[in-house]
Amino acid sequence: MASSLSRKTAASTTTPDQQQLLDAYETLLACSGRMLKAAREADWEALIDLQGTYLTEIEMLRHLEDAEVALDDDGRQRKAALLEQLLAQDREIRQRLNDRRNELSSMILDSKHELALTRTYRYYQEVSEAEVIEATQRFKSS
Repeated sequence: MASSLSRKTAASTTTPDQQQLLDAYETLLACSGRMLKAAREADWEALIDLQGTYLTEIEMLRHLEDAEVALDDDGRQRKAALLEQLLAQDREIRQRLNDRRNELSSMILDSKHELALTRTYRYYQEVSEAEVIEATQRFKSS
């Protein structure tokens, strides 16, 4: 509600170019919010899918920023608030991705240890069986 109120206030005092720039930031923030939701739900496939949309939105925003749209005081304040929200969401997404990476690394390490133990056990099991067969043959020939 506050977001739409801020946009309505900004719309009444801004030029179309300024509003277009602020709308692009709003769109980027909404996409970032969907990415954060996916990260919180550990829906990594959805997060990856949304990343393409996010990059497209950033590219569109870059073109608007390159046009050097002049912002009035309200526009600058709104842009700063949107950027703060984007950065906060980005921090949380990155933290959740780092946590996931650490989790996967741990799983890979556990898997490597398990494989090494299995190989070692198999080797000693084969060696033990060979020794039993050898010992049996020695006792038979005596």
